[in-house]
Amino acid sequence: MSGPTLSSSSTLAARLDALPFTRSHLRVLTGSGVGWALDAMDVGLISFIIAVLAQQWHLTPEEAGWIASIGFIGMAIGAGVGGLLADRLGRRQVFALTLLVYGIATGASALVGGVAMLLVFRFFVGLGLGAELPVASTYVSEFAPAAIRGRLIVILEAFWAIGWTAAAVIGYLVVPVSDVGWRWAFALGAVPAVYAIIVRWGLPESPRWLASRGRLAQAERIVKSLETRAVLGRPLQPRAQSALPALALTSSARLRALWAPEFRLRTLSVWAVWFCVNFAYYGAFIWIPSILFSAGYDLVKSFGFTLLITLAQLPGYAAAAWLIEVWGRRLTLSVFLAGSAVSAVLFGIADSEATIIITGMALSFFNLGAWGALYAVTPEIYPTSLRATGAGWAAAVGRIASIVAPLAVPVLLAQGGAPLAFVVFSAFFAIATATAWGLVDRRGAALDDR
Repeated sequence: MSGPTLSSSSTLAARLDALPFTRSHLRVLTGSGVGWALDAMDVGLISFIIAVLAQQWHLTPEEAGWIASIGFIGMAIGAGVGGLLADRLGRRQVFALTLLVYGIATGASALVGGVAMLLVFRFFVGLGLGAELPVASTYVSEFAPAAIRGRLIVILEAFWAIGWTAAAVIGYLVVPVSDVGWRWAFALGAVPAVYAIIVRWGLPESPRWLASRGRLAQAERIVKSLETRAVLGRPLQPRAQSALPALALTSSARLRALWAPEFRLRTLSVWAVWFCVNFAYYGAFIWIPSILFSAGYDLVKSFGFTLLITLAQLPGYAAAAWLIEVWGRRLTLSVFLAGSAVSAVLFGIADSEATIIITGMALSFFNLGAWGALYAVTPEIYPTSLRATGAGWAAAVGRIASIVAPLAVPVLLAQGGAPLAFVVFSAFFAIATATAWGLVDRRGAALDDR
């Protein structure tokens, strides 16, 4: 008896784009999103833990800066390597591995007795975390129907707000209550190690990636499963897609292809945006609890302010998720980056509890909405054979800025206080606003499946 006729790669892609949003899509989105939220929880927790350890361990500003930055060194390496591995080994495998690495390293951080070992474990935390984020966005984008792809990626990014809010709650309720509160906070970060097992066995591999590797039978089974579970709407007619030649699949060829004439401008633009947004975001949000504490607020009050500021992330994501399919990717990203630039200046000069909270919430709203739009546009600008590599290397360049920013903040604060620091952050947001216009806007268009 003959087996089923296999669809071509372009036909499978068209069928994926034609699907309505189904429970299977929801499972992929939430499965990836929970991992994303756990990532955010880990990154958010370190901002609260640094403020406590600065007291308990009598840290210098430089030591505190290195505790924040060493994780971003790991993230820079992880993002580049993770993207290459995901294009070679598959999205799901690398996604699960990254969760396992940083979950174990975070749990181990709870046991350290000094700065040196904490730096070692924070590096491995960053290694796993840096690889996970671009892989997860690539993974979800390859399942998402074209008409709602941008919105789903922003919703995925919104899980970051859930995780950062969880970090703020832990920072407020757990970290300051005892001398070992920070250890319990790290122990909670070990949850991803357990979740990695669920991810590995509970989610399907990307059918687009499988098709690009010639594994059409496996890709067909996954797409067929999605089609049979399409119970939340009526499938659309598949869009015709041109049969484009496949790009080279070796790692060195992928890296060279990012700078081919077709992709050169978008690669330069996306790297610039990622660099600027990372510098401003991590420079500001890693240090906000410590800046508030230095301004005279006690730990509980400064952590409480940070929790309120963090809550504004969720409506920022919601607004971006709606606007990205109405205005398009570039305009949405540019507007939220411009709002971040204005909010940063206002937060830097805020001099009362009310203005600190209001301007901080505005900064949180616009900045995290911009992050959602950035994660939506990044995987779309590259074809399937380059997608994880392109997203991973953009993130890796951004992580260079996130390494520098926490180290630069103590210098900026010493020279001109919070006003100078946040004017610098505003300038980076402004540069990102301009360079975002070099990106390709693929709102509603099929992904390039070369």
